Amino acid sequence: MTPESTGPLLLQETVALPGLGLTIPVRAAKAKLSALLEMVAGGREVTITSDGVPKAVLLPVHQHQTRKVFTGTLEHLRKMPAWQGGPTAEEIIREDRDGRGW
Repeated sequence: MTPESTGPLLLQETVALPGLGLTIPVRAAKAKLSALLEMVAGGREVTITSDGVPKAVLLPVHQHQTRKVFTGTLEHLRKMPAWQGGPTAEEIIREDRDGRGW
């Protein structure tokens, strides 16, 4: 999809800036989010600005990108000392509320 196919209203509010590429103010981005998503899905990157300052970048998601699996959890849990007991979360909250007169 080309930017031209997203409609003239979107193009009126987007600007190509050196180093940032296609930019759009946040208000216009909110109003034209569906069209922006179509542009991004077509491979374009869009920078969203607020008061002329870049705040966010919309990037296309590539299917070949996969999430990294966090593998440290199980090893971390095995190294933790065994639970020795103590008050439950409910007991701690009740004690706190009673202390405040709730």
